[in-house]
Amino acid sequence: MRILFATSECSPYAKVGGLGDVIPSLAVALKQMRHDVRIVLPKYGSVNYVSKCEVVEDPMIVNMGYGLEFAQLLRTEYGNIPVYFIEFDRYFARHGIYGEFGHGYHDNWRRFTFFCRAVIDMCPFLNWAPDIMHTNDWPTGVIPALLSLHTKPNILNATKSIFTIHNMAHHGYASKELLQFTGLYDHYWHPFAMEACGAINVMKGALQFASKITTVSKTYAEEIKTAEYGCGLDDVLRYRAKDLVGICNGVDTDVWNPMVDKFLPENFSAQSLGGKKTCKQHLQRELGLSNDLNIPIFGVVSRFFHQKGLDILCNILPGVLKNMNVQFAILGFGDQYLEWRLKDIMSRLGGKISVRIGFDEKLSHLIEAGSDFFVMPSRYEPCGLNQMYSMIYGSLPIVHATGGLIDTVDNYNELTGTGTGFIFNDLTDSALYNTIGWACATYYDRPGDFAKLRQSAMEKDFSWAKPAKEYEKIYLAAMGES
Repeated sequence: MRILFATSECSPYAKVGGLGDVIPSLAVALKQMRHDVRIVLPKYGSVNYVSKCEVVEDPMIVNMGYGLEFAQLLRTEYGNIPVYFIEFDRYFARHGIYGEFGHGYHDNWRRFTFFCRAVIDMCPFLNWAPDIMHTNDWPTGVIPALLSLHTKPNILNATKSIFTIHNMAHHGYASKELLQFTGLYDHYWHPFAMEACGAINVMKGALQFASKITTVSKTYAEEIKTAEYGCGLDDVLRYRAKDLVGICNGVDTDVWNPMVDKFLPENFSAQSLGGKKTCKQHLQRELGLSNDLNIPIFGVVSRFFHQKGLDILCNILPGVLKNMNVQFAILGFGDQYLEWRLKDIMSRLGGKISVRIGFDEKLSHLIEAGSDFFVMPSRYEPCGLNQMYSMIYGSLPIVHATGGLIDTVDNYNELTGTGTGFIFNDLTDSALYNTIGWACATYYDRPGDFAKLRQSAMEKDFSWAKPAKEYEKIYLAAMGES
């Protein structure tokens, strides 16, 4: 099949969250299955692309609803996968992807709906039509509606669209002007199309017009059909339920693999754990934690947002650090109040906790490798990657029972000694405190079980091989070939 990924993020060129990791990894897995896979994203001012990037088309005509615009189409390769950039300085020659200094750009709907129109119009210039146009989250959510137009390029008449929900919370709102801006007709201004509460809801339009809808775990696919998790679009998702499938993300095992990880002071595996002790020593030294290999380290690598439940962790951290013989290694950034709370706790209990504000790729790998446990108290988690990274690195996850965390972590069973982590159901201070205590007690009182859990976690297969086959099945269903 010919598959085009339209995305606002793609590592290593532009990344904010998990979307940036998922796109290249899935593309590589599908390429290995002998599909013709390509990727397209905007050329932001901050894009880190290789010097071999070449101009494909200059100018490339973009047929906006108000008239013609002229962009530049660039091309490079990620491995052997073609990657295209839409260059249009008015919208994309900025440092940020969605915004800067904690604020989104005021014209994001224009920026990304322009990108959607440019993706449609680039195919005739390439003389290449995808069988599947795989769109991701609201920044590419106008594409399914554009593919439903009779006025789209003829080369795309047989193209089907897949829309993947990576996070249901971000919809992309715009005024009715979006319809004229992109060349969509007024009949898209309808509750059964793109209109919602007197505005355009881009994600709603994608859910209405995509051939098939996927999200990034089976549990999340069920959760978002409820009022609690559906963010106001649960009725649309229930209506499209037969076309909605949950497929759990995989992990790029070329990057996240303790046996070959270039960021670690010493590599290790499930069969040879000596290097993990070295990583723990380096982590304690790097973060100024007490140098004692017998103390369990609880790692956190996260954006500090309401979704991640770190306010709950902040509530209990002083008590945990005073009452349990543990250490915490925390890396992340985001909400300034959460940053302040964590730094305040560190100032009072230094030696047992270290907090680094910002993003540090090398340190994130070291925390995964050097920790014994990894804490993820997310309020909701469509899939989550860090709990999978932690298991691969022998750091047992402590997670709230939601979304992809349920689908990927097996809860510890004290009777059998089986599992790969620790799951708590209620997102409360006491539930998280007690689960951390449960993990701590397991570490100290049941070392045999702890070793068994670590071994089981490291032996789980989180590669993209199985998810890629599931996506292939969805693509064939969209094309009417299943």
